[in-house]
Amino acid sequence: MTIKNRVLVASRNFANDATFEIKVRSGLRLEEGPPVTTVLTREDGLKYYRMMQTVHRMELKADQLYKQKIIRGFCHLCDGQEACCVGLEAGINPTDHLITAYRAHGFTFTRGLSVREILAELTGRKGGCAKGKGGSMHMYAKNFYGGNGIVGAQVLALACKYNGKDEVCLTLYGDGAANQGQIFEAYNMAALWKLPCIFICENNRYGMGTSVERAAASTDYYKRGDFIPGLRVDGMDILCVREATRFAAAYCRSGKGPILMELQTYRYHGHSMSDPGVSYRTREEIQEVRSKSDPIMLLKDRMVNNNLASVEELKEIDVEVRKEIEDAAQFATADPEPPLEELGYHIYSSDPPFEVRGANQWIKFKSVS
Repeated sequence: MTIKNRVLVASRNFANDATFEIKVRSGLRLEEGPPVTTVLTREDGLKYYRMMQTVHRMELKADQLYKQKIIRGFCHLCDGQEACCVGLEAGINPTDHLITAYRAHGFTFTRGLSVREILAELTGRKGGCAKGKGGSMHMYAKNFYGGNGIVGAQVLALACKYNGKDEVCLTLYGDGAANQGQIFEAYNMAALWKLPCIFICENNRYGMGTSVERAAASTDYYKRGDFIPGLRVDGMDILCVREATRFAAAYCRSGKGPILMELQTYRYHGHSMSDPGVSYRTREEIQEVRSKSDPIMLLKDRMVNNNLASVEELKEIDVEVRKEIEDAAQFATADPEPPLEELGYHIYSSDPPFEVRGANQWIKFKSVS
C-alpha cells in the first residue's frame, strides 16, 4: 500500500462490523435452519476479500500458463466459485477434514497452502505441494485429502467418529457426480452409523457439458439424501455459505449424523481447459452471472456500502494479490522438475526405503518416504 493510501485509510473512521440479512433458500427435515442475519467484521471482510481475490487471480494465471503450454494435462478451474471454498473454510475449524473432486485449487489454498506451492504443482515442479507429481487433480495439505479424479463417495467421517475428537468431514462433489449410485451408498452408511459428515454438492449448473435439467429428473440436490436433512444455499454469497456451514458443522458435532448442503454456484471457465465452455451455454449467460452474482463483487459492494472498507483500500489489496500471483508464477516456471530417480518417492509416509517396479521388470525405482 502506498504511503498516501495508508494515510487515507488510517484517517478514515471505518465501522468495526455490520449486520446483514442472509437467506438459505430451502431446507429438508430440519426443525430450524441457519440464522437469517449475520455479523461481518471489518477484519473478516478484508480477509475474505483477499482470499477470494487470490483464488480468482490464481485461476486466471493458471489459464494463462496452460495456454502457454507450461501447464499440461487436466486442469479444472474454479473462478466464479470463490465463495464456496472461502465460505466453507470460514465455517469450520482447521482441525476438521475436507475432501473434494478435481476442481481443487481453491480448496488447496484455503486449507493453508501457498499460491507458490499450488502453481508449482500445476507446472510439475519440485517445489509443488505434491513435489510436482500430482498436478491439478491431486493436491494435498494438512486435513485436506485432495483433489480426486474418481468422485462421488469420499467418506472420511468414520475416522472422525472413531477417534472421538469432535471433528467433522466435508465431502464435496459436483452436480454431475450427484447422479452416481455410489454416493447413495455413502449416504446410507453415513446415516446408519450417524457419521459427522457434511455432504456438499457444488451445483454449478453443468456436469461437464450437460446442464442439470438435461441430466437429472430432479434438480433438488439437497433432497437427494432422502432420510438425511438438507439445505439449499446461495453459493455465490460468502456469508450465506459461512453461516450454513457453521450450522451444518454444529449439527454434525451434536451427534445427529450427516447433513447435506447444495451450494448453487457457477463456474466462468469451461469444465476443464480443454472445454471452451460456450458450446452448451451462451456468452450472454456467463456475462449475466458475472454482472449480477459475482461473489467478489457482492462482498465488495457490501463492505463499501456499509463503511467496512473503501474502494481505494480494496484496490490496494487487488494490487498486492496480483504481485503475489506474479511472483508465484515466476517461481513455478523457474523451479526445476523433480529428477526421474524420485519417481517412486513418497508412496508411503513413514516406511523404510523399498524398490518399485517400473514400466517393465528391469526398471526399478527406489521409494523413499
